[in-house]
Amino acid sequence: MEGKHLSEGIRVAVLGATGAVGKELIQLLEERAFPISHLKLLASARSAGETVSFRGESLTVEQVSAEAFRDVDLVLASAGGSASKAWAQTIVESGAVLVDNSSAFRMAENVPLVVPEINPQAAAQHQGILANPNCTTILMGLAVFPLHQYRPIQRLLVATYQSASGAGAKAMEEVKAQARAILNDETPPTEAFPYPLAFNVFPHNSPLNEQGYCQEEMKMVKETRKIFASPELRISATCVRVPVLRAHSEAINLEFAEPFPVGKAKEILSQSPGLTLQEDWENNYFPMPNETTGKDDVFVGRIRQDISHPCGLELWLSGDQIRKGAALNAVQIAELLVKDNLLTPTTQSSAVSV
Repeated sequence: MEGKHLSEGIRVAVLGATGAVGKELIQLLEERAFPISHLKLLASARSAGETVSFRGESLTVEQVSAEAFRDVDLVLASAGGSASKAWAQTIVESGAVLVDNSSAFRMAENVPLVVPEINPQAAAQHQGILANPNCTTILMGLAVFPLHQYRPIQRLLVATYQSASGAGAKAMEEVKAQARAILNDETPPTEAFPYPLAFNVFPHNSPLNEQGYCQEEMKMVKETRKIFASPELRISATCVRVPVLRAHSEAINLEFAEPFPVGKAKEILSQSPGLTLQEDWENNYFPMPNETTGKDDVFVGRIRQDISHPCGLELWLSGDQIRKGAALNAVQIAELLVKDNLLTPTTQSSAVSV
């Protein structure tokens, strides 16, 4: 992989090309004019043969195989943790760099967990694999890290309002089917979720630990500490599924060592990359998922003093977790690798034990 070759464009493979995030990855690569010389679309045998449009051409999805990663510089993976674990070593040994959207490698010591607006410097430490954080972690991190830089956060409490699309395209269709069934006095289907989500809410259905926290909540805790390089940061999360098709929302409470002026917080967030400050107090108008769907920025608002604590701040956000919470962040990592000339072959058999 010589400099001359890279100057002619990057050979990219998208693993999981037919899923909700995979489709968004392909769209963003085109929208953002990523310097691609060749794009290879990979998926399971079930999806092989499907066609996807890219830059005016119809590309055929191939079945993933070891051979498929030959002559590839960069792999953007969004096919789930088991697929990432199965193919990571093959990808790295082929000389490609893997940007993985699953949870498979996020907490591995030698795998950078990157949000380009927060810790771009971490990308330089990669050994062939970089991890994309969980969607809720990315959205929250964008909103609170600029404040943390100005005045370190002592404690962070968050409650999430997570849409169906966080569980994939099939989950979105299931919610629509559930709504139709309920309105017709029929039994709603429950395949993607354990309970009906239409006209309902329930705590996130990922496995619970001994302390009563679910896997999704602990992702937010552990990943945020790693991204912020603040291993002792006190964080508690409550994650909830809500009957929204796309875009997650979060209510966040921040505690500082001393009072944080609301005006200063608004000033900082209004100038932070990847964020849009949206507040209309007169009309009680703040970020909403139906308006942030399809948007790149995370929308933040309703920033106010916590009336229960003199050093507390409250804020609300909404963001498209398929875009910034997944696909966009992965493409931004890829752009960072190109900009900083970090798409280099690795001589190691694998960056992590897989």
